[in-house]
Amino acid sequence: MAAQSKRYVIVGNGVAGTTAAEHIRKNDEEGRIILLTEEDLPFYSRIRLIDYLAGDVDEAELVIRAPEWYAQQRIELRTGTRVTGADPDRRVVTFDRGGEIPYDLLLLASGSHSFIPPIIGSDKLGSFALRNIADARQIVSRCRAGGEAVVIGGGLLGLEAGNSLRRRGMQVTVVEFLPRLLPRQLDPTGAEKLREIMEGMGFSFHLNISVHEIQGGTTVERVVLDDCEVLTADLVLIAAGVRPNLDLAGHLGVARNKGILVDDLLRTSRPEVFAAGDVTEFEGNVYGIWPAAAEQGRIAGTNMAGGSQRYRGTVAANKLKVAGIDLAAVGEIDAEGRYRSEVEEGEGVYRKRVFDQENRLIGAVLLGDISDLSGLIRAVGDNRP
Repeated sequence: MAAQSKRYVIVGNGVAGTTAAEHIRKNDEEGRIILLTEEDLPFYSRIRLIDYLAGDVDEAELVIRAPEWYAQQRIELRTGTRVTGADPDRRVVTFDRGGEIPYDLLLLASGSHSFIPPIIGSDKLGSFALRNIADARQIVSRCRAGGEAVVIGGGLLGLEAGNSLRRRGMQVTVVEFLPRLLPRQLDPTGAEKLREIMEGMGFSFHLNISVHEIQGGTTVERVVLDDCEVLTADLVLIAAGVRPNLDLAGHLGVARNKGILVDDLLRTSRPEVFAAGDVTEFEGNVYGIWPAAAEQGRIAGTNMAGGSQRYRGTVAANKLKVAGIDLAAVGEIDAEGRYRSEVEEGEGVYRKRVFDQENRLIGAVLLGDISDLSGLIRAVGDNRP
């Protein structure tokens, strides 16, 4: 008698979930794969939402896997399906509109959501976060040339989104409560150089200060800072980071901390439940970057289908381009100056390599010239002098 084929259920259709589905199918030709997403598009590039916001691409160009691909792979994609609960004893997930789907093996790849600080007025019309295509559509509908945009958050997303709004013809002011831009990617010297370049493009910055209140009637009109300065605003974009989506993990009773805890097989504390992507925490790290999500998805999918691949972590590396400025950060950027570093500076260029006590390359900051980024990522990952 032939063995019954497995039923794989994947919650989340981002890079982790889609990559996992692809690798399940590569290793199990017979199993049933059901991929659930509350979004209305199939797998698309969240990274390129910035390009969509700037008007450089349309929605169709964002899509990475068209519906035909899912059909060819015999993957059942269910869009507009929000998973709100689970019963781990019966091995089923449930939906907001009723109904349930049983699983033999379950992958949580539900990603993360935008963190909204407790700012008075952040719920007014014209106040946005950018996490998915639905957010981007709303922001685009609000943009107008000559308008005033206030971006709350001087991190990677805030600066990239702010530049897209600038390209739409808006005047952009960035408010950051820390004393420098891109605190996770740049040391103080690199951050100051980036600020100077971006001010030359027309950006305004308020650093080392918080937003007290977003004011207006039902719609955004002003942003009041802690020092009582008032910024005119037709649009507010809050880019204050993200948090993993842990609600479903709570229903399943799997161990979690900042994210869902996984071992090196990407298995949770329940052996039939795996996790991958922004929702996971591995050895204290919640990576929140595309390369980690893709690698975790590949390994989780392979192992769900009977493999035994081991996840060793991902070298933290971010690359962005703000108005033509190339910038990359790899590993330890050493903002506090605890390690030995080698620095090169020039017109529009700042490059820093960080070494530990054994003379191993442990990190780098590249601004204006990232031509050797791939080699630096490999060198940091090799962990040798």
